[in-house]
Amino acid sequence: MPLEEKKLLELQKTANEIRMLIIKMLVKAGSGHSAGPLGMADVFTALYFNSLRYKADEPDWIDRDKVVLSNGHICPVLYATLAKAGYFSIEELDTLRKIDSRLQGHPHRTALPGIENTSGPLGEGLSQAIGMALTAKMDKKDSYIYCLTSDGEHQEGNTWEAAMLAAKYKLNNLIQIIDFNYIQIDGRTPDVMPLDPMKDKYESFGWHVIEIDGNNINEIINAINDAKKVLDKPIFILANTVPGKGVSFMENDYKWHGKPPTEEEAVKALKELEIIQSDIERRIND
Repeated sequence: MPLEEKKLLELQKTANEIRMLIIKMLVKAGSGHSAGPLGMADVFTALYFNSLRYKADEPDWIDRDKVVLSNGHICPVLYATLAKAGYFSIEELDTLRKIDSRLQGHPHRTALPGIENTSGPLGEGLSQAIGMALTAKMDKKDSYIYCLTSDGEHQEGNTWEAAMLAAKYKLNNLIQIIDFNYIQIDGRTPDVMPLDPMKDKYESFGWHVIEIDGNNINEIINAINDAKKVLDKPIFILANTVPGKGVSFMENDYKWHGKPPTEEEAVKALKELEIIQSDIERRIND
C-alpha cells in the first residue's frame, strides 16, 4: 500500500475514533449537540493530525497556528480532538458539561489548554479570528488563523461585516472553514433563512473560495494546501458536510442538531461506528 494511501486511512481511523468519543461524551453528559460534531470530525482530523502547526505540550507556543471555533455548540468534536492530540487526557472527556468541568457546553478560552477563543453567541468568531490574523500580520508571524463557522450563523449580519473587513485587509493568513450542512436547531436552513449561493456571495465579498466535500479528508487537506498559496485574499473553504456523519439514524436529520443520544441510541450508534472502524483497520492491514 502506498504511504499516502496508508496515511489517509490512518486519518480516517482517527476521525472515526473521534466520532466514537463524541457519542460517549454526549450520552454520559445527557445534553449537548450531536449532528454538527459528528459532521465536522473529518475537518478537525485533517487540521490537527496533518495541517496545523502546534505543540500540545506548549499550548501557548508563540508561533502556533490558531483554531477559532465560532459555532461553539459543536465543541464535543474540538474537545475530543484536543484530547487525541495530547492536550489533556482522554478520560477527562467524561466530564463534559459537568459541574466544575473544564469541558463546558461552549468553549471558554482560559478553562482548557488549546482553546483560543470563548464562543457561545453565534456570529462572533470571524471577528475574533480577524483580530488574531491582523495581529499576526503586524507581528510578522507566518502562522495561520483557522476560523470554523456554521451556515446558520451566516444568517446574522455581524458575520458579513467581518467578511468585508477581512477582504479589506487582504488577510491571506485567515482561512475560514464553514460547516455547510443545511441544518439548524429549528429546521433546514433553506426553510428558515436560505443562504445559497454562498460561494458566489463570498466571492463578491472579495474572498478566495474553495468548495469541497467536507467529509473527504483528502479534499480537506488539498484545500488547505491550496489556501496557503493565495497571496492577496482571505480564504473561504466551503465544506459540504453530512450532519450526524457515520451514524445512519442521525445523518441529515435536523432534530439531532441540539440533542444527545439516549443510552440505547448510543449503543446503536457505537455499533455502526465500530463496523466502520473494523473496515478501516482491515484496509490498513491489507
